[in-house]
Amino acid sequence: PAARLPLPSPQRRRPQREPRGAGGGRPAGHYMTQEEEWDRDLLLDPAWEKQQRKTFTAWCNSHLRKAGTQIENIEEDFRNGLKLMLLLEVISGERLPKPDRGKMRFHKIANVNKALDYIASKGVKLVSIGAEETSAKEGLLLWCQRKTAPYRNVNIQNFHLSWKDGLGLCALIHRHRPDLIDYSKLNKDDPIGNINLAMEIAEKHLDIPKMLDAEDVVNTTRPDERTIMTYVSCYYHAFAGAQKAETAANRICKVLAVNQENERLMEEYERLASELLEWIRRTIPWLENRTPEKTMQAMQKKLEDFRDYRRKHKPPKVQEKCQLEINFNTLQTKLRISNRPAFMPSEGKMVSDIAGAWQRLEQAEKGYEEWLLNEIRRLERLEHLAEKFRQKASTHEQWAYGKEQILLQKDYESASLTEVRAMLRKHEAFESDLAAHQDRVEQIAAIAQELNELDYHDAASVNDRCQKICDQWDSLGTLTQKRREALERTEKLLETIDQLHLEFAKRAAPFNNWMEGAMEDLQDMFIVHSIEEIQSLISAHDQFKATLPEADGERQAILSIQNEVEKVIQSYSMRISASNPYSTVTVEEIRTKWEKVKQLVPQRDQSLQEELARQHANERLRRQFAAQANVIGPWIQTKMEEIARSSIEMTGPLEDQMNQLKQYEQNIINYKHNIDKLEGDHQLIQEALVFDNKHTNYTMEHIRVGWELLLTTIARTINEVETQILTRDAKGITQEQMNDFRASFNHFDRRKNGLMDHDDFRACLISMGYDLGEAEFARIMTLVDPNGQGTVTFQSFIDFMTRETADTDTAEQVIASFRILASDKPYILADELRRELPPEQAQYCIKRMPPYTGPGSVPGALDYTSFSSALYGESDL
Repeated sequence: PAARLPLPSPQRRRPQREPRGAGGGRPAGHYMTQEEEWDRDLLLDPAWEKQQRKTFTAWCNSHLRKAGTQIENIEEDFRNGLKLMLLLEVISGERLPKPDRGKMRFHKIANVNKALDYIASKGVKLVSIGAEETSAKEGLLLWCQRKTAPYRNVNIQNFHLSWKDGLGLCALIHRHRPDLIDYSKLNKDDPIGNINLAMEIAEKHLDIPKMLDAEDVVNTTRPDERTIMTYVSCYYHAFAGAQKAETAANRICKVLAVNQENERLMEEYERLASELLEWIRRTIPWLENRTPEKTMQAMQKKLEDFRDYRRKHKPPKVQEKCQLEINFNTLQTKLRISNRPAFMPSEGKMVSDIAGAWQRLEQAEKGYEEWLLNEIRRLERLEHLAEKFRQKASTHEQWAYGKEQILLQKDYESASLTEVRAMLRKHEAFESDLAAHQDRVEQIAAIAQELNELDYHDAASVNDRCQKICDQWDSLGTLTQKRREALERTEKLLETIDQLHLEFAKRAAPFNNWMEGAMEDLQDMFIVHSIEEIQSLISAHDQFKATLPEADGERQAILSIQNEVEKVIQSYSMRISASNPYSTVTVEEIRTKWEKVKQLVPQRDQSLQEELARQHANERLRRQFAAQANVIGPWIQTKMEEIARSSIEMTGPLEDQMNQLKQYEQNIINYKHNIDKLEGDHQLIQEALVFDNKHTNYTMEHIRVGWELLLTTIARTINEVETQILTRDAKGITQEQMNDFRASFNHFDRRKNGLMDHDDFRACLISMGYDLGEAEFARIMTLVDPNGQGTVTFQSFIDFMTRETADTDTAEQVIASFRILASDKPYILADELRRELPPEQAQYCIKRMPPYTGPGSVPGALDYTSFSSALYGESDL
């Protein structure tokens, strides 16, 4: 509207009067509208003419003030044409022909004609209302409606009645300069106060002169439209420059916000990577420590610590590692979308470095668990051998106790022939017994040697005890040989021998040995790992019990010999001792040992049955674990295949794909309790020292690795869709375009593995309308396959297509935005940044912009060109 001069027109359009009919009525269908009546009344209203003059005078002074002058009366001050020509020069910014300075009437007419000729040369009409003016009016009205739409009690529909309450003017000021007016405190019932407040603020802060009288606007039935439109147009021009600066500032804020967010993500990645690598660095030496413990309890404690590590400490780190990879991919995608250079983490903190460290951790972990189990087996074997050594050594020491003193006796020197002969037979029985114990001594020595080879922690005491037994055994052999020689010399002097005693001795000694062997076997420790092994021991024990009746017959036969001896002594009233001179085995000893054997048999039965029950329990644990593992293992494999298939076959909106993948992820998370239950069963198996399971090919390690791989795969697949959504939204790609890209990729993904080779990719591009020469195709391949892998992923394909179809911010656009804020200067000042940008982002620019050293530099000048180029990686700044 300000492009036209709002001169009061004496030829203003008047409504045509219709001839009245008879009786003073109007013809049917012809009625004057309220608008036409107002126009007619205004032309005849002196107050309206006065308002027109006042408004036009204020409007002219708003421009003439720039030239240091003003007018008081339109007819008088414009009469000579000088100020009229000056007004046109201020409005147009152009020089008019030189005015005539004479004071004669023809000079004044010449100057006015020059002004009018200039106006006519610019296509401005001074009378009527043409299409151009109507268009400008509608444009201004639309601008006012758009700016005041959010404000209560404001409904701009025209340039007369809609402005009477003054809220429209206040809303325009508040919309562009909310610091100048508190709109919430305005009262619709105070129109004069509202209009005066708006005009005072506009004059003081916006350099808009007062062109209206509040009382005239409020008290007039219909305020003058041109007056209101002229005054409102001043608001439009006052705020047009601010809108341009706001747009430029918004662009800069957007670019800086992206940059700040990227820097925050980089710092977060560095922190998380450092923490994860530090945890791996601390954990690997612990897993590589292979210092063995001396006891089963200590090794069991190590195994429990390792279980805690697998259940409590490692799973969160698995999640952190997965999240770190997702964050890295998201950051790189954001940088690529915003045309920023790719993020390069600090040395040693690349994703590949973390993956390598994690691989070393898992290698150490696998070796550590195998070592723990082997050490537990070794210590179990050692404890069994040590207990067996102690039992056999105790049995032998009890047998050997006092034997040396007996062999050193010289009782044969004062004995009778019978006694000497008995001594000789007794000695023969001892030799037989000694030979029978040779096996036991060799077993003791063999067990001691095995304990030494297995590095038993108390090997020194074992060796000391074994050495004493061996030395005693050698001494017994030497003493036995010497006593035989003495008895044989004496035997020649003795002639009679008690055959019954001899027979007793011969039969009692082996029977006694049998009972001692039976007691030793019945008390012998055993270790088995299966039901078959314990059943074999039970079968052997049953066979032993089957021999007891025969042994009892032998016992009774031996006791009958002694009974016969006593009967003979009693019958013949012999004055000799009833004890058997040929044997150390007494009847009481045989009875005692036999009772001991009978007591040990049911005890052995009980221990074997208890072990059988334990083996059955172990078998139930095996079957229970296998039943779950044989379900969970295939379930994990099926889910892995479904995820791989879905990433290729899924169609429709990316949000739907995301929802489907989220549902997959939730199903997987809901399945976690099955893994935990299997872990519990696995712990029970380990605590029961069960190391094999023939009912399943799945181990707990297989399940753990599969589960962790499943979680990582679903997370990465979701991240790929999130990246596609981010790319789509940032690049302005429609869902239809994304579906077309996916359909084209799937069609040429002939192996259905999510990859296209170079020939398939060329065919895909040709199908989409690309005219490819060898050079152009080679250039494209450097973009989609920078590492020369020979394949193109779907993400690379999407990135290429979005670069081909979307528009993004560039360094040149940001430089142009800064140039607007700097008023076309090649540099910008800190105060200008603080005035145009939010405080945080203004400080961000001031801190990072280098000083400007080019032509026309002033103190404090900042180089926004280098700064903008650095944002997109186009300089070394």
